[in-house]
Amino acid sequence: MASSLTKDPAEQEKTSPGSGKTFFGHPRGLAPLFMTEMWERFSYYGMRALLVVYLIAGGPDAKPDSQGGGLAMPEASAVAIYSVYVAMVYLLAMPGGWFGDRVWGPRKTVTIAAATIMVGHLALAIPGKPSFFAGLALVALGSGLLKANISTMVGHLYDGPKDPRRDGGFTVFYMGINLGAFFAPLVIGTVGQKVNWHLGFTIAAAGMALGLAFFLWGTRHLDPKSSVVPKPLSAAEKKATLTKGLIWLAVAALFYGVVGGTGHFTLNWALIPITVAGLIIPITVLARIKRDKELSATEQTKVSGYIWFFVAAAVFWMIFDQAGSTMSTFAEKKTADNVFGIEFPSTWFQSVNPLWVMALAPVFAWLWVWLARSDREPSTTVKFAMAMVVIGASFFVFAVPMAMAGDGTKVSPMWLLSIYMIQTMGELCLSPVGLSLTTKMAPQKYASQMMGVWFLAVTAGDCTTGLLSIAGVDLNGTGMILLQATLAAVAGFAVWMYRKKIEALMGDVK
Repeated sequence: MASSLTKDPAEQEKTSPGSGKTFFGHPRGLAPLFMTEMWERFSYYGMRALLVVYLIAGGPDAKPDSQGGGLAMPEASAVAIYSVYVAMVYLLAMPGGWFGDRVWGPRKTVTIAAATIMVGHLALAIPGKPSFFAGLALVALGSGLLKANISTMVGHLYDGPKDPRRDGGFTVFYMGINLGAFFAPLVIGTVGQKVNWHLGFTIAAAGMALGLAFFLWGTRHLDPKSSVVPKPLSAAEKKATLTKGLIWLAVAALFYGVVGGTGHFTLNWALIPITVAGLIIPITVLARIKRDKELSATEQTKVSGYIWFFVAAAVFWMIFDQAGSTMSTFAEKKTADNVFGIEFPSTWFQSVNPLWVMALAPVFAWLWVWLARSDREPSTTVKFAMAMVVIGASFFVFAVPMAMAGDGTKVSPMWLLSIYMIQTMGELCLSPVGLSLTTKMAPQKYASQMMGVWFLAVTAGDCTTGLLSIAGVDLNGTGMILLQATLAAVAGFAVWMYRKKIEALMGDVK
């Protein structure tokens, strides 16, 4: 491992992108990044597909025939844990980007991250609540370290923000995400739900091990910038950072030691502070970047424009990420589990979104190119507005089967298939565009960290869902579904109404 992390940059340059073979017309370094992300997403989405059904298995909200050995939690607690877990994965992308920028550099950070994720899944494979929550924490930590840095390395492969292949490269990379996400519930979900929960988690660990192997094998094809620490910490900064970290760790240990020692600890003592932090931290981070006096006037203006996209994305992910919680429990309890007499586990529904992505992404890519030829391609701002309206429409549709199942009727799987299709159309208008937009609008000082900021939008959305669930709001209620749908549609309309103002703030980024 050490040799792959310390390869001489000059030696790497000989096999740098653009020198010889390509990967679907893109720099060859995209291949190992594609494979690493694909297997990391295989492990992540496979475990995510199992998470809620495992938490409620054997409990009052589980099906009578559910496999035993779950944690037997109420549905509200399961949804809250799921929301907080997903929020933490994306919240930790921010310090993950900071480590890439200031401590290890992107390539070394991704290597450490992949190993951490693998160990986390192995911990999940050990029965018992302590190992389960420890495993969740490790997977969240590793995912946070990996996400921002691997996307930054994709950006490194291209000749600046104006490289015409750049958006296409992120689209190919996005396909890797969805290949892993598609197969994961079919393999990990089936084994975990029908054979043994912990064997499913073990398969997730094996998937991440494959991803790490592909990454180490292909590092010689990455751009030399991926091994560089853009702004390394000084000795004084290292000492100050370590001191602050130890102080906060000691405060947390003392606080929870007192709460636990006096017998007052409940799950909410952990969930509520995390969800509140998940809402406060994104606001604080954006404000700090905006006030940074080292940024040029142009960079600060772009950050102002970026805030609009951030808020829109937060509302989008608040709804979209309920695929693994609200919609997962709906699939488990209120949706028929057979088609033409063939039964299937509810985790298979988690493969529907990536399947739609793979089917529709080429269509959307062709559509944007076709519209661009006649100078009619929607701007990034309009695409975001479209995404908001479409995700709202998906929950307007979701309210229909929700009402139909109110009397205990099991609805057709076609309802969820249709809802996932609508959500995927919104995702294709927002997610790949947002990844590319972030790399274009990021101030140089915050190259990797801004990718972490993009993921903080997911944190804000999921923490909102988590707080609602902790507060006892019934997210499976028709009224709540319609309220969220309306919020998304109104947000999309607001982005469209102010599109000229937003585009003016974006400067030369289109």
